[in-house]
Amino acid sequence: MEKIAVIGAGSWGTALALVLADNDHDVRLWTHRQKQAEEINNTHTNEKYLEGITLPESITAFHNLKEAVKDVSHIILVVPTKAMREVCQELKQVIDHPVTITHASKGIEPSTYKRVSEVIAEELPGELYNAIVVLSGPSHAEEVSLRQPTTVTVSSENLKQAELVQDLFINEKFRVYTSPDLVGVELGGALKNIIALGAGISDGLGYGDNAKAALITRGLAEITRLGTSMGANPLTFAGLSGVGDLIVTCTSHHSRNWRAGNLLGKGNDLDEVLDKMGMVVEGVRTTKAAYQFSKEQSVEMPITNGLYRILFEGEKPKDVVDQLMTRGRRHEMEELSNILGERS
Repeated sequence: MEKIAVIGAGSWGTALALVLADNDHDVRLWTHRQKQAEEINNTHTNEKYLEGITLPESITAFHNLKEAVKDVSHIILVVPTKAMREVCQELKQVIDHPVTITHASKGIEPSTYKRVSEVIAEELPGELYNAIVVLSGPSHAEEVSLRQPTTVTVSSENLKQAELVQDLFINEKFRVYTSPDLVGVELGGALKNIIALGAGISDGLGYGDNAKAALITRGLAEITRLGTSMGANPLTFAGLSGVGDLIVTCTSHHSRNWRAGNLLGKGNDLDEVLDKMGMVVEGVRTTKAAYQFSKEQSVEMPITNGLYRILFEGEKPKDVVDQLMTRGRRHEMEELSNILGERS
């Protein structure tokens, strides 16, 4: 049994805490809301984020960060990417021994274009952690909390530490693979949120399965194109953290990115959508980062560019779809051949 702190008591952080508790670990779940911590400890529920789920009594919620991480061997970071630097700066003040850091957040930081693991490494001194591990894959918190079969991937530059994290989480309902491609695993989880926004817009406009299948397929091409330019192995995007996560996020009503896109497709503006969602929609921030970075790197991303214009320049979704459908003729396999050729 390990003593583990999960930092972030939203739906995904709570679901991961539940998996760890099912595996008989001593789990400390940190929230910045004192009332939420009291609810978890007193009623063993977190109704705002996981309605109807009873949490194991071995999960103890904390509002005090120093108490939450005292004597733990592992810290699981599950906070919005925009809060990651601030949380790490607070952790730097209270960690007093080396721990293994795992993050399960999906996004890219605008302006710096850094992956979450890079943000963590910048904010936490190296002597405070044994390794940084990423956990990603097709994994809706709602289904994980119901103990429905789920499979994810963990990756790190330190394979031994990745395998330790694999052992922490794996059980008969939550299967965990390892991957050596940290960059690809992180980028697959981040960039798929952009395409999920597009899938929601497509459904909101009333388009059918043909349109969404095309969007997912061409979206995967964009993810692979940008990912390989950042050092990822293109084959990673054919795995759980790539196409697996892309499919589930683009097709499920559990996906907040799909739901946000669906509202946009139905005519709501971005501010209205974010207000109605009431939770962080990572795809919005990641769209801006990917758009900016693709321009700097001269990487062609027409779907991402179109979504950027919808989100930040006020273009109508249908107009953007019409523009994408009337682009110049292309050979489908040409891009894949170019990517694989660069890797050989």
